[in-house]
Amino acid sequence: MPITSAEGRSADSTALPASADAASADSAEPIMLELVDEDGRTIGTAEKLAAHVSPGRLHRAFSVFLFDDAGRLLLQRRALGKYHSPGVWSNTCCGHPYPGEPPFVAAARRTAEELGAAPALLREAGTVRYNHPDPLSGLVEQEYNHLFVGTVREGLDPDPEEIEDTAFVTPAELEKLMGEVTFSAWFMTVLDAVRPAVRELIGTGAGW
Repeated sequence: MPITSAEGRSADSTALPASADAASADSAEPIMLELVDEDGRTIGTAEKLAAHVSPGRLHRAFSVFLFDDAGRLLLQRRALGKYHSPGVWSNTCCGHPYPGEPPFVAAARRTAEELGAAPALLREAGTVRYNHPDPLSGLVEQEYNHLFVGTVREGLDPDPEEIEDTAFVTPAELEKLMGEVTFSAWFMTVLDAVRPAVRELIGTGAGW
C-alpha cells in the first residue's frame, strides 16, 4: 500500500488535554461553525471547540472521498497535533464550512489546502447525520454532514499540520488496514453513506 508521507509512527496517539487546546485557541481568532437543525437549516453559529464539547451541538460539516484512476480510495492519517482525533486514519478530507459558505466550495477549498492538490472532479453525494463521541479526546461529533465524491490525478503535497500520512487503498487493503490501526469514529458511517455515489462515479468493478 503506497504511503506518500512519513511512515513508521504509531497509529494510536494520545490527544492533548482539552484545557491545553482551549488555552492555545484563546490566542488565535476563533473558528466559527454553522449550527443547524435536524433538517439542515441554519439556526446560528458556535465556536468550533465549544460545538464539540459533550454532548455536542449539531453543526454543518463535509466529508470528501477521492479516488485515483485505478479506483483506489485516498485516505489520510490525521496529524498528531490535532486536538480532535489526532493520529487516526480517515477519509480523504473532512471539515466544516465557514458560516454562510456553500459546502461544495468548502470541500474543494479544504481538500486543496490539506492535500496540496485540487480534485480533478468533485460532485455532491447526499448528506448523513450522526452523533459520534471520540474516545481519544472526549469530544463529540454531532454533525449534519454533506458528502462529496471525486477523483484526484495531481501529485500530493500534504500540509503536515493537518495530515501525518496518506495512502491509496483498494477495498481489500482498507479491510486489512482497519484491523491494524485506528480509524476515526465517523469513518464507517460516512463510507457506508457514500457508497452508492462512489459506485456511480467509478463503477462496481473496484469493489466499493
